[in-house]
Amino acid sequence: MKAQNCVFLSALTMACPFVRDVVDEEALVLRRAFRRERVFRDRLDPLAFPDDHLYERYRFSADGIRYLCRLLGPRIKHRTARSHALSVEQMVCVALRFFASGAFLYSVGDAEQLNKATICPTIRSVCLAIKALADVFISFPGHRRLCDIKEEFYRIAGFPNVIGAVDCTHIRIKAPSGAHEADFVNRKSFHSINVQMVCNADCVISNVVAKWPGSVHDSRIFRASEIYQCLSQGEFSGVLLGDRGYGCQPFLLTPFTDPQEAQQAYNHAHARTRARVEMTFGLLKARFHCLHKLRVSPVRACDITVACAVLHNVACLRKERAPRVPPAMDWDNPAIFPDDDSGRLLRDQYVLNYFS
Repeated sequence: MKAQNCVFLSALTMACPFVRDVVDEEALVLRRAFRRERVFRDRLDPLAFPDDHLYERYRFSADGIRYLCRLLGPRIKHRTARSHALSVEQMVCVALRFFASGAFLYSVGDAEQLNKATICPTIRSVCLAIKALADVFISFPGHRRLCDIKEEFYRIAGFPNVIGAVDCTHIRIKAPSGAHEADFVNRKSFHSINVQMVCNADCVISNVVAKWPGSVHDSRIFRASEIYQCLSQGEFSGVLLGDRGYGCQPFLLTPFTDPQEAQQAYNHAHARTRARVEMTFGLLKARFHCLHKLRVSPVRACDITVACAVLHNVACLRKERAPRVPPAMDWDNPAIFPDDDSGRLLRDQYVLNYFS
C-alpha cells in the first residue's frame, strides 16, 4: 500500500510540474536573498560645465544646447522615467557628441557613461527629430529678403544678382551590402553619397539634396532637383554660381574655360563669390567630424547629413563659435552637359555690363 502511494505521488508530481516541494521553496528563498540588485550609474549633468568644455565636445554652448532641447523635446522626450530613462538634455548631448566626434558608438557610450545599446536608438531618435525640422531651418533662397542676399554676395567681389552658390560634396560611407554596392563608388574610388548644397554669403545652407550615390555626377543631381525646376520656371529672380562641372544656364552661371581679358575679371569675381559654398562644406565638416566617414547604411548616412546641415544652420543663426576650417579639396569635376545658348548669352552680357 505504501509503495502504491509513493508511485501515485511521483506520478502526480510529474503531471503537475508547478507544484513545489519544500526543497524548491528553500531554493527560491536563497535565490531572492542573493539576487543582485540593479544598480543605475549616476549620469553627469552635461550642462554643468563651462562653454569651452561644451563646445569642444558638443559644438554648442550651454544656451545653444538648451535651445535645441526646447526645440526637440516634444519629439524625443520619453513618456515615463522607467529604468532611469535619459532626459532630453542627455539625449541631445549624446547625439551631438556623435555628430561632433564621429567616433564609434561604444566610444561615445564610454564618454557619456552609457552602453552601446542605449546610444544607437538615442542617436537615431534625435537625428530623425532634427531632420524633421529641415523645412524650418533650410529654405531657399534664405531667411532674409532677396535683395539683402544679393547685396551680401555683391560685397564679396562685385558679382551682381547672385542668390546662391551651388556645389556637391562627397560624404564617405562604409561599403554597403547588396547589388547596388558599386553605385556608391565615386571617381576617387571610395564609397560615398554625393550631397548637393546651396548656400548664401553667410555660409548658411539654403538647400540640401542628400539621396544620391557617389557615382552620380553633380550636374545630374542638379538637373533632377526641385530647385532646378523652380529656377528654370522663373520662380526666383537671380542666378546661382557653379563650377565648370555644370552647364551654363540663364539661372546658373559658370566660369569661362579659356578666358580673355574681360572674361578673366569675370572668372576672378566668380571664383571668389562661389568660394562661399566651399567654405560652407569646410565649416560643416569641421563642426561635425562624423561627416568625414559614416559607418552606417546609405539611407542613415543621408539622414545624418541632413541633420548636420540643420544643426549647422542653427549654429550659424545663433552665432555659435565657428571651427577652424582646413583647406578645401578640389574635385575638378568635368562637365557632362553642354552650355545652354541663352546661358552663354547671359554670361557674355555680365562680362560686357559689369567686368569690361
